[in-house]
Amino acid sequence: MFESLKKKFSRTSDKLEEELIEEAQEENNLEEESGKKFSFFSFGRKDKKEEEDFKSDVAEIPQEVESIQETDTSDDETSDDKDEKSGFWSFGKKSSDNKEEPQEEESAEEIQEEEESAEEIQEEEEPKKSHFWSRNKEGDTEESEDADEKTEEKKSRFWSRNKDNDSSEENDEDEEPSGMFSFITAKTISEKHLEDILWELEMGLLEGDVAMEVASAVVDSVKDDLVGRKIKRSNDITEYTYNALRNAVAEIIDIPGKSMTEMIEAKKAQGEPLVVMFVGINGTGKTTTIGKLANYYLKKGYTPVIAAADTFRAGAIEQVNYHADKVGVKLIKHQKGSDPAAVAFDAVEHAKAQGKELVLIDTAGRMQTNTNLMDEMKKIKRVAKPDLVVFVGDALTGNDATQQASKFNEAIDLDGVILTKADADSKGGASLSIGYVIKKPILFLGMGQGYDDIKEYDADWMLNQLFSESGEEVNINEA
Repeated sequence: MFESLKKKFSRTSDKLEEELIEEAQEENNLEEESGKKFSFFSFGRKDKKEEEDFKSDVAEIPQEVESIQETDTSDDETSDDKDEKSGFWSFGKKSSDNKEEPQEEESAEEIQEEEESAEEIQEEEEPKKSHFWSRNKEGDTEESEDADEKTEEKKSRFWSRNKDNDSSEENDEDEEPSGMFSFITAKTISEKHLEDILWELEMGLLEGDVAMEVASAVVDSVKDDLVGRKIKRSNDITEYTYNALRNAVAEIIDIPGKSMTEMIEAKKAQGEPLVVMFVGINGTGKTTTIGKLANYYLKKGYTPVIAAADTFRAGAIEQVNYHADKVGVKLIKHQKGSDPAAVAFDAVEHAKAQGKELVLIDTAGRMQTNTNLMDEMKKIKRVAKPDLVVFVGDALTGNDATQQASKFNEAIDLDGVILTKADADSKGGASLSIGYVIKKPILFLGMGQGYDDIKEYDADWMLNQLFSESGEEVNINEA
Protein backbone atom coordinates (compact mmCIF):
# COMPACT_ATOMS: atom_id res chain seq x y z
CA MET A 1 0.00 0.00 0.00
CA PHE A 2 0.96 3.63 -0.68
CA GLU A 3 4.34 2.80 -2.26
CA SER A 4 4.41 6.02 -4.29
CA LEU A 5 3.70 8.15 -1.22
CA LYS A 6 6.39 6.39 0.80
CA LYS A 7 9.00 7.10 -1.87
CA LYS A 8 8.13 10.79 -1.82
CA PHE A 9 8.57 10.91 1.96
CA SER A 10 11.90 9.09 1.78
CA ARG A 11 13.13 11.32 -1.04
CA THR A 12 12.41 14.42 1.04
CA SER A 13 14.76 13.12 3.72
CA ASP A 14 17.48 12.25 1.19
CA LYS A 15 17.29 15.66 -0.46
CA LEU A 16 17.62 17.51 2.85
CA GLU A 17 20.63 15.42 3.78
CA GLU A 18 22.27 16.10 0.41
CA GLU A 19 21.64 19.82 0.84
CA LEU A 20 23.21 20.02 4.32
CA ILE A 21 26.18 17.79 3.49
CA GLU A 22 26.98 19.72 0.31
CA GLU A 23 26.93 23.00 2.24
CA ALA A 24 29.08 21.53 5.02
CA GLN A 25 31.66 20.35 2.46
CA GLU A 26 31.98 23.87 1.10
CA GLU A 27 32.48 25.13 4.67
CA ASN A 28 35.02 22.37 5.54
CA ASN A 29 32.62 21.44 8.31
CA LEU A 30 32.25 17.72 7.53
CA GLU A 31 33.98 14.59 8.68
CA GLU A 32 33.29 10.91 8.21
CA GLU A 33 32.31 9.09 11.37
CA SER A 34 32.36 5.43 12.29
CA GLY A 35 28.92 3.86 12.17
CA LYS A 36 26.27 3.16 9.59
CA LYS A 37 23.59 5.34 8.10
CA PHE A 38 20.02 4.35 8.94
CA SER A 39 17.43 4.28 6.18
CA PHE A 40 14.36 6.51 6.38
CA PHE A 41 11.89 3.81 7.43
CA SER A 42 14.21 2.17 9.97
CA PHE A 43 13.40 4.90 12.50
CA GLY A 44 9.90 3.48 12.89
CA ARG A 45 11.37 0.33 14.38
CA LYS A 46 14.81 1.34 15.68
CA ASP A 47 13.75 2.17 19.22
CA LYS A 48 11.68 -0.99 19.48
CA LYS A 49 14.58 -3.14 18.24
CA GLU A 50 17.03 -1.58 20.66
CA GLU A 51 14.63 -2.23 23.53
CA GLU A 52 14.19 -5.85 22.47
CA ASP A 53 17.97 -6.33 22.09
CA PHE A 54 18.52 -4.91 25.57
CA LYS A 55 15.89 -7.18 27.09
CA SER A 56 17.39 -10.15 25.25
CA ASP A 57 20.88 -9.41 26.57
CA VAL A 58 19.59 -9.00 30.13
CA ALA A 59 17.69 -12.27 29.87
CA GLU A 60 20.86 -14.05 28.72
CA ILE A 61 22.96 -12.91 31.69
CA PRO A 62 21.66 -15.41 34.27
CA GLN A 63 22.04 -18.26 31.79
CA GLU A 64 25.60 -17.29 30.87
CA VAL A 65 26.60 -16.75 34.49
CA GLU A 66 25.07 -20.09 35.43
CA SER A 67 26.96 -21.76 32.59
CA ILE A 68 30.25 -20.25 33.81
CA GLN A 69 29.52 -21.31 37.39
CA GLU A 70 28.74 -24.85 36.29
CA THR A 71 32.05 -25.01 34.46
CA ASP A 72 33.95 -23.72 37.48
CA THR A 73 32.35 -26.26 39.82
CA SER A 74 32.44 -29.21 37.45
CA ASP A 75 35.01 -31.01 39.64
CA ASP A 76 32.48 -31.25 42.47
CA GLU A 77 29.63 -32.70 40.42
CA THR A 78 28.79 -36.33 41.20
CA SER A 79 25.57 -36.86 39.23
CA ASP A 80 24.31 -40.28 38.19
CA ASP A 81 24.92 -39.42 34.53
CA LYS A 82 28.61 -38.80 35.21
CA ASP A 83 28.91 -41.96 37.25
CA GLU A 84 27.55 -44.00 34.39
CA LYS A 85 30.22 -42.77 31.96
CA SER A 86 33.09 -45.21 31.47
CA GLY A 87 36.66 -45.11 30.19
CA PHE A 88 38.49 -41.82 30.21
CA TRP A 89 35.45 -39.97 31.60
CA SER A 90 36.31 -41.25 35.06
CA PHE A 91 39.76 -39.70 35.20
CA GLY A 92 38.45 -36.45 36.64
CA LYS A 93 37.10 -38.14 39.78
CA LYS A 94 38.93 -38.12 43.06
CA SER A 95 40.03 -41.42 44.52
CA SER A 96 38.10 -40.59 47.69
CA ASP A 97 34.75 -40.56 45.80
CA ASN A 98 32.49 -43.08 47.55
CA LYS A 99 30.73 -43.94 44.29
CA GLU A 100 34.01 -44.71 42.48
CA GLU A 101 34.81 -48.42 42.35
CA PRO A 102 38.42 -49.42 43.12
CA GLN A 103 40.57 -49.60 40.02
CA GLU A 104 43.60 -51.69 39.40
CA GLU A 105 46.90 -49.95 39.85
CA GLU A 106 48.54 -48.89 36.63
CA SER A 107 52.03 -47.81 35.89
CA ALA A 108 52.82 -44.13 35.53
CA GLU A 109 53.61 -44.61 31.83
CA GLU A 110 50.26 -46.29 31.14
CA ILE A 111 48.41 -43.54 33.00
CA GLN A 112 50.22 -40.87 31.04
CA GLU A 113 49.48 -42.61 27.73
CA GLU A 114 45.80 -42.91 28.58
CA GLU A 115 45.64 -39.27 29.64
CA GLU A 116 47.24 -38.14 26.39
CA SER A 117 44.84 -40.31 24.41
CA ALA A 118 41.87 -38.88 26.29
CA GLU A 119 43.02 -35.33 25.64
CA GLU A 120 43.41 -35.97 21.89
CA ILE A 121 39.88 -37.38 21.65
CA GLN A 122 38.47 -34.58 23.73
CA GLU A 123 40.16 -31.90 21.61
CA GLU A 124 38.69 -33.42 18.45
CA GLU A 125 35.13 -33.93 19.73
CA GLU A 126 34.63 -31.16 22.31
CA PRO A 127 37.35 -28.54 22.12
CA LYS A 128 35.39 -26.23 24.42
CA LYS A 129 35.86 -28.64 27.35
CA SER A 130 39.66 -28.78 27.07
CA HIS A 131 40.08 -26.58 30.12
CA PHE A 132 38.09 -29.13 32.14
CA TRP A 133 40.72 -31.80 31.56
CA SER A 134 43.59 -29.43 32.23
CA ARG A 135 42.25 -28.90 35.78
CA ASN A 136 43.15 -32.47 36.71
CA LYS A 137 46.66 -32.37 35.37
CA GLU A 138 49.41 -31.52 37.80
CA GLY A 139 52.05 -29.05 36.87
CA ASP A 140 50.66 -28.29 33.44
CA THR A 141 50.49 -24.52 33.88
CA GLU A 142 50.51 -23.84 30.15
CA GLU A 143 47.21 -25.73 29.63
CA SER A 144 45.68 -23.91 32.60
CA GLU A 145 46.65 -20.53 31.20
CA ASP A 146 45.10 -21.39 27.83
CA ALA A 147 41.88 -22.41 29.56
CA ASP A 148 41.76 -19.17 31.53
CA GLU A 149 42.33 -17.16 28.37
CA LYS A 150 39.48 -18.99 26.62
CA THR A 151 37.18 -18.37 29.57
CA GLU A 152 38.05 -14.68 29.61
CA GLU A 153 37.56 -14.50 25.83
CA LYS A 154 34.12 -16.12 26.21
CA LYS A 155 33.14 -13.67 28.94
CA SER A 156 34.32 -10.66 26.99
CA ARG A 157 32.27 -11.76 23.99
CA PHE A 158 29.25 -12.21 26.23
CA TRP A 159 29.44 -8.81 27.87
CA SER A 160 29.98 -7.08 24.52
CA ARG A 161 26.73 -5.72 23.09
CA ASN A 162 27.75 -6.58 19.54
CA LYS A 163 28.91 -10.15 20.12
CA ASP A 164 30.01 -10.71 16.51
CA ASN A 165 29.31 -9.37 13.07
CA ASP A 166 27.19 -12.32 12.02
CA SER A 167 24.80 -11.98 14.95
CA SER A 168 23.97 -8.39 13.98
CA GLU A 169 23.19 -9.26 10.38
CA GLU A 170 19.42 -9.08 10.96
CA ASN A 171 19.60 -5.69 12.71
CA ASP A 172 21.72 -4.30 9.88
CA GLU A 173 19.06 -5.01 7.27
CA ASP A 174 17.66 -1.49 7.77
CA GLU A 175 21.06 0.17 7.52
CA GLU A 176 22.77 1.30 4.37
CA PRO A 177 26.37 0.21 3.83
CA SER A 178 27.60 3.81 3.41
CA GLY A 179 29.42 5.59 6.20
CA MET A 180 27.87 8.13 8.51
CA PHE A 181 28.93 11.79 8.45
CA SER A 182 29.05 14.30 11.26
CA PHE A 183 29.45 18.04 11.30
CA ILE A 184 32.41 19.55 13.13
CA THR A 185 30.16 22.44 14.10
CA ALA A 186 26.48 21.57 14.43
CA LYS A 187 24.34 22.69 11.49
CA THR A 188 21.00 24.45 11.95
CA ILE A 189 18.20 23.75 9.47
CA SER A 190 16.94 27.01 7.99
CA GLU A 191 14.10 27.95 5.64
CA LYS A 192 16.69 28.31 2.88
CA HIS A 193 17.57 24.61 3.17
CA LEU A 194 13.91 23.57 2.95
CA GLU A 195 12.55 25.89 0.28
CA ASP A 196 13.23 23.75 -2.81
CA ILE A 197 12.83 20.46 -0.97
CA LEU A 198 9.37 21.23 0.38
CA TRP A 199 8.25 22.62 -2.98
CA GLU A 200 9.27 19.30 -4.54
CA LEU A 201 7.39 17.43 -1.78
CA GLU A 202 4.25 19.47 -2.37
CA MET A 203 4.36 18.85 -6.13
CA GLY A 204 4.91 15.15 -5.47
CA LEU A 205 1.88 14.98 -3.18
CA LEU A 206 -0.29 16.73 -5.76
CA GLU A 207 0.89 14.29 -8.42
CA GLY A 208 -0.12 11.49 -6.04
CA ASP A 209 -3.73 12.77 -6.01
CA VAL A 210 -3.43 14.37 -2.59
CA ALA A 211 -5.81 17.32 -2.26
CA MET A 212 -4.24 20.78 -2.46
CA GLU A 213 -5.23 21.80 1.07
CA VAL A 214 -3.86 18.53 2.45
CA ALA A 215 -0.55 18.89 0.62
CA SER A 216 -0.20 22.45 1.91
CA ALA A 217 -1.01 21.38 5.47
CA VAL A 218 1.64 18.64 5.36
CA VAL A 219 4.30 20.97 3.95
CA ASP A 220 3.58 23.72 6.48
CA SER A 221 3.71 21.28 9.39
CA VAL A 222 7.03 19.78 8.25
CA LYS A 223 8.51 23.24 7.80
CA ASP A 224 7.48 24.35 11.30
CA ASP A 225 8.90 21.14 12.77
CA LEU A 226 12.30 21.23 11.01
CA VAL A 227 13.29 24.91 10.89
CA GLY A 228 15.68 25.65 13.74
CA ARG A 229 16.67 22.03 14.37
CA LYS A 230 20.36 21.60 15.17
CA ILE A 231 22.03 18.70 13.35
CA LYS A 232 25.21 16.97 14.47
CA ARG A 233 25.12 13.74 12.42
CA SER A 234 23.66 12.69 9.11
CA ASN A 235 21.43 10.17 10.87
CA ASP A 236 19.88 13.10 12.78
CA ILE A 237 18.65 14.58 9.49
CA THR A 238 16.88 11.36 8.55
CA GLU A 239 15.36 10.90 11.98
CA TYR A 240 14.08 14.48 12.31
CA THR A 241 12.59 14.41 8.80
CA TYR A 242 10.92 11.07 9.46
CA ASN A 243 9.34 12.35 12.68
CA ALA A 244 8.26 15.65 11.08
CA LEU A 245 6.50 13.89 8.21
CA ARG A 246 4.92 11.30 10.47
CA ASN A 247 3.58 13.95 12.84
CA ALA A 248 2.18 15.99 9.93
CA VAL A 249 0.36 12.99 8.45
CA ALA A 250 -0.91 11.85 11.87
CA GLU A 251 -2.80 15.13 12.27
CA ILE A 252 -4.27 14.84 8.76
CA ILE A 253 -5.68 11.31 8.96
CA ASP A 254 -6.99 11.27 12.52
CA ILE A 255 -10.53 12.65 12.20
CA PRO A 256 -12.47 12.04 15.44
CA GLY A 257 -15.76 10.15 15.29
CA LYS A 258 -17.61 7.17 16.71
CA SER A 259 -17.26 3.76 15.12
CA MET A 260 -20.28 2.09 13.58
CA THR A 261 -20.02 -0.69 16.14
CA GLU A 262 -20.27 1.79 19.01
CA MET A 263 -23.32 3.36 17.39
CA ILE A 264 -25.03 -0.02 16.98
CA GLU A 265 -24.58 -0.67 20.70
CA ALA A 266 -25.94 2.76 21.59
CA LYS A 267 -29.07 2.26 19.43
CA LYS A 268 -29.50 -1.28 20.72
CA ALA A 269 -29.65 0.05 24.27
CA GLN A 270 -32.57 2.24 23.12
CA GLY A 271 -34.33 -0.72 21.49
CA GLU A 272 -33.80 0.71 17.99
CA PRO A 273 -31.84 -0.47 14.93
CA LEU A 274 -28.97 1.54 13.52
CA VAL A 275 -30.02 2.75 10.05
CA VAL A 276 -27.19 3.31 7.56
CA MET A 277 -27.71 4.77 4.09
CA PHE A 278 -25.00 4.27 1.47
CA VAL A 279 -24.40 6.77 -1.33
CA GLY A 280 -21.88 7.18 -4.13
CA ILE A 281 -21.47 6.86 -7.87
CA ASN A 282 -21.74 3.64 -9.89
CA GLY A 283 -18.74 1.35 -9.97
CA THR A 284 -17.20 2.18 -6.58
CA GLY A 285 -18.21 -1.15 -4.99
CA LYS A 286 -21.12 0.18 -2.94
CA THR A 287 -23.31 -2.96 -3.18
CA THR A 288 -20.38 -5.31 -2.53
CA THR A 289 -19.43 -3.22 0.49
CA ILE A 290 -22.95 -3.62 1.89
CA GLY A 291 -22.56 -7.39 1.56
CA LYS A 292 -19.20 -7.23 3.36
CA LEU A 293 -20.65 -5.16 6.21
CA ALA A 294 -23.64 -7.52 6.57
CA ASN A 295 -21.20 -10.42 6.87
CA TYR A 296 -18.92 -8.46 9.24
CA TYR A 297 -21.67 -7.65 11.74
CA LEU A 298 -23.36 -11.02 11.36
CA LYS A 299 -20.12 -12.58 12.64
CA LYS A 300 -20.12 -10.11 15.53
CA GLY A 301 -23.49 -11.44 16.65
CA TYR A 302 -25.78 -8.78 15.19
CA THR A 303 -28.68 -9.35 12.77
CA PRO A 304 -28.59 -7.03 9.74
CA VAL A 305 -31.25 -6.46 7.09
CA ILE A 306 -30.57 -5.02 3.62
CA ALA A 307 -32.87 -2.66 1.71
CA ALA A 308 -32.66 -2.86 -2.10
CA ALA A 309 -33.45 0.83 -2.66
CA ASP A 310 -31.64 1.00 -5.99
CA THR A 311 -34.76 0.47 -8.13
CA PHE A 312 -33.52 2.31 -11.23
CA ARG A 313 -30.46 0.43 -12.49
CA ALA A 314 -31.02 -2.77 -14.42
CA GLY A 315 -29.86 -5.77 -12.45
CA ALA A 316 -29.30 -3.79 -9.22
CA ILE A 317 -31.92 -5.72 -7.23
CA GLU A 318 -30.55 -9.06 -8.47
CA GLN A 319 -27.02 -8.00 -7.53
CA VAL A 320 -27.83 -7.03 -3.95
CA ASN A 321 -30.04 -10.13 -3.67
CA TYR A 322 -27.02 -12.27 -4.61
CA HIS A 323 -24.91 -10.78 -1.81
CA ALA A 324 -27.73 -11.11 0.73
CA ASP A 325 -28.13 -14.81 -0.10
CA LYS A 326 -24.37 -15.38 0.07
CA VAL A 327 -23.97 -13.97 3.58
CA GLY A 328 -27.36 -15.18 4.80
CA VAL A 329 -29.28 -12.01 5.68
CA LYS A 330 -32.84 -10.80 4.95
CA LEU A 331 -33.38 -8.58 1.89
CA ILE A 332 -36.29 -6.15 1.63
CA LYS A 333 -37.10 -5.43 -2.04
CA HIS A 334 -39.88 -4.09 -4.29
CA GLN A 335 -40.40 -4.26 -8.03
CA LYS A 336 -37.98 -2.52 -10.39
CA GLY A 337 -38.96 1.14 -10.85
CA SER A 338 -40.79 1.41 -7.51
CA ASP A 339 -40.22 4.19 -5.01
CA PRO A 340 -36.75 3.77 -3.38
CA ALA A 341 -37.86 5.68 -0.29
CA ALA A 342 -40.70 3.18 0.28
CA VAL A 343 -38.23 0.26 0.16
CA ALA A 344 -36.00 1.95 2.74
CA PHE A 345 -38.99 2.69 4.98
CA ASP A 346 -40.19 -0.95 4.86
CA ALA A 347 -36.71 -2.21 5.76
CA VAL A 348 -36.57 0.02 8.83
CA GLU A 349 -40.03 -1.11 9.97
CA HIS A 350 -39.08 -4.75 9.46
CA ALA A 351 -35.94 -4.33 11.61
CA LYS A 352 -37.93 -2.70 14.40
CA ALA A 353 -40.61 -5.42 14.33
CA GLN A 354 -38.10 -8.28 14.27
CA GLY A 355 -35.65 -6.79 16.77
CA LYS A 356 -32.80 -6.54 14.26
CA GLU A 357 -29.95 -4.21 15.11
CA LEU A 358 -28.77 -2.95 11.71
CA VAL A 359 -30.40 -1.69 8.50
CA LEU A 360 -28.19 -1.27 5.42
CA ILE A 361 -29.82 0.78 2.64
CA ASP A 362 -28.44 0.40 -0.89
CA THR A 363 -29.16 3.39 -3.16
CA ALA A 364 -28.72 4.01 -6.87
CA GLY A 365 -25.28 5.16 -7.92
CA ARG A 366 -25.39 8.67 -9.26
CA MET A 367 -23.04 11.38 -10.35
CA GLN A 368 -22.78 14.26 -7.93
CA THR A 369 -23.76 16.62 -10.74
CA ASN A 370 -27.09 14.87 -11.46
CA THR A 371 -29.58 17.17 -9.72
CA ASN A 372 -32.66 14.98 -10.13
CA LEU A 373 -31.04 11.88 -8.67
CA MET A 374 -29.54 13.88 -5.83
CA ASP A 375 -33.03 15.13 -4.98
CA GLU A 376 -34.28 11.54 -4.96
CA MET A 377 -31.54 10.64 -2.54
CA LYS A 378 -32.59 13.49 -0.24
CA LYS A 379 -36.12 12.06 -0.25
CA ILE A 380 -34.82 8.65 0.89
CA LYS A 381 -33.05 10.38 3.73
CA ARG A 382 -36.21 12.25 4.81
CA VAL A 383 -38.33 9.08 4.82
CA ALA A 384 -35.89 6.51 6.27
CA LYS A 385 -34.26 8.95 8.73
CA PRO A 386 -30.86 7.18 8.68
CA ASP A 387 -28.50 7.52 11.63
CA LEU A 388 -25.55 7.46 9.26
CA VAL A 389 -25.16 8.57 5.66
CA VAL A 390 -22.00 6.94 4.34
CA PHE A 391 -20.18 7.80 1.13
CA VAL A 392 -18.53 4.83 -0.60
CA GLY A 393 -15.57 5.88 -2.73
CA ASP A 394 -12.97 4.09 -4.80
CA ALA A 395 -9.49 4.73 -3.38
CA LEU A 396 -7.92 4.19 -6.80
CA THR A 397 -9.68 7.26 -8.23
CA GLY A 398 -7.64 9.46 -5.90
CA ASN A 399 -8.58 13.12 -5.96
CA ASP A 400 -11.78 12.32 -7.88
CA ALA A 401 -13.08 10.41 -4.85
CA THR A 402 -12.34 13.42 -2.65
CA GLN A 403 -14.19 15.78 -4.99
CA GLN A 404 -17.17 13.41 -5.20
CA ALA A 405 -17.33 13.16 -1.41
CA SER A 406 -17.26 16.95 -1.14
CA LYS A 407 -20.23 17.31 -3.52
CA PHE A 408 -22.26 14.63 -1.75
CA ASN A 409 -21.44 16.22 1.59
CA GLU A 410 -22.74 19.58 0.37
CA ALA A 411 -25.96 18.03 -0.94
CA ILE A 412 -26.86 15.56 1.76
CA ASP A 413 -24.46 16.03 4.70
CA LEU A 414 -22.37 12.87 5.03
CA ASP A 415 -21.50 11.25 8.34
CA GLY A 416 -18.61 9.08 7.24
CA VAL A 417 -16.67 7.44 4.41
CA ILE A 418 -15.82 3.92 3.30
CA LEU A 419 -12.93 3.54 0.84
CA THR A 420 -12.86 0.45 -1.38
CA LYS A 421 -9.80 -1.11 -3.07
CA ALA A 422 -7.49 0.46 -0.47
CA ASP A 423 -5.19 -2.56 -0.62
CA ALA A 424 -4.38 -1.80 -4.28
CA ASP A 425 -3.81 1.93 -3.74
CA SER A 426 -0.18 2.80 -4.39
CA LYS A 427 -0.63 6.58 -4.39
CA GLY A 428 -2.62 7.04 -1.19
CA GLY A 429 -4.15 10.36 -2.25
CA ALA A 430 -7.75 9.52 -1.34
CA SER A 431 -6.84 7.81 1.92
CA LEU A 432 -4.80 10.80 2.99
CA SER A 433 -7.22 13.50 1.83
CA ILE A 434 -10.87 12.53 1.89
CA GLY A 435 -11.53 12.64 5.64
CA TYR A 436 -9.56 15.85 6.15
CA VAL A 437 -11.32 17.68 3.29
CA ILE A 438 -14.91 16.92 4.34
CA LYS A 439 -14.08 16.76 8.07
CA LYS A 440 -15.78 13.36 8.40
CA PRO A 441 -14.14 10.11 9.58
CA ILE A 442 -13.26 7.12 7.43
CA LEU A 443 -15.23 4.21 8.89
CA PHE A 444 -14.02 1.17 6.92
CA LEU A 445 -11.48 0.18 4.30
CA GLY A 446 -12.16 -2.41 1.61
CA MET A 447 -9.07 -4.64 1.44
CA GLY A 448 -9.95 -7.22 -1.21
CA GLN A 449 -12.76 -8.98 -3.04
CA GLY A 450 -13.86 -11.50 -0.40
CA TYR A 451 -16.64 -10.88 2.13
CA ASP A 452 -14.10 -10.94 4.96
CA ASP A 453 -11.85 -8.40 3.25
CA ILE A 454 -13.00 -5.31 5.14
CA LYS A 455 -11.37 -3.53 8.04
CA GLU A 456 -12.54 -0.94 10.53
CA TYR A 457 -10.47 2.15 10.00
CA ASP A 458 -7.80 2.87 12.58
CA ALA A 459 -5.62 5.98 12.27
CA ASP A 460 -2.64 4.38 14.03
CA TRP A 461 -2.79 1.38 11.73
CA MET A 462 -3.00 3.66 8.70
CA LEU A 463 -0.01 5.65 9.92
CA ASN A 464 2.03 2.47 10.21
CA GLN A 465 1.18 1.55 6.61
CA LEU A 466 2.31 4.96 5.38
CA PHE A 467 5.61 4.81 7.27
CA SER A 468 6.66 1.19 6.88
CA GLU A 469 8.62 -0.54 4.16
CA SER A 470 7.18 -3.02 1.66
CA GLY A 471 6.01 -6.37 2.96
CA GLU A 472 4.91 -5.14 6.37
CA GLU A 473 1.72 -3.37 5.68
CA VAL A 474 -1.56 -5.21 5.23
CA ASN A 475 -3.08 -7.51 7.79
CA ILE A 476 -6.83 -7.07 7.83
CA ASN A 477 -7.20 -9.37 10.81
CA GLU A 478 -5.30 -7.01 13.12
CA ALA A 479 -7.45 -5.47 15.86
